[in-house]
Amino acid sequence: MKFQPDRLDGVNVISRHDAGRVWVNATEWTSSVLVPWRGDIVAWPVASLADLTATHFEQLLALQPELVIFGSGAKLRFVSPALQRALIERRIGVETMDTAAACRTYNVLASEGRTVAAALLIEAPG
Repeated sequence: MKFQPDRLDGVNVISRHDAGRVWVNATEWTSSVLVPWRGDIVAWPVASLADLTATHFEQLLALQPELVIFGSGAKLRFVSPALQRALIERRIGVETMDTAAACRTYNVLASEGRTVAAALLIEAPG
């Protein structure tokens, strides 16, 4: 599915996604990725939901978001709140949805000027 969002200068945009990949600012990513509203997109070293640890969510702290949109892959799956503790303790909101919905939601929030980050789990198709 291709998106055509309004674009603010300097704001990262998820321009497209499909099974096993996502395009941010026209760059294709085939593995999990962290997308801050501004700044560098960062590879997120997690291959599956089962591999997630608290350290993966702590990586988001450096991005200083007010809200994190967690894309859990092709299906909506929740992780333990203990894994998100570092974010919760700093009063950073965390919303979980499937990756397709996370891409759409991130774009809407980023286009509104919100300090949002998307943590997108991209699992190898199989």
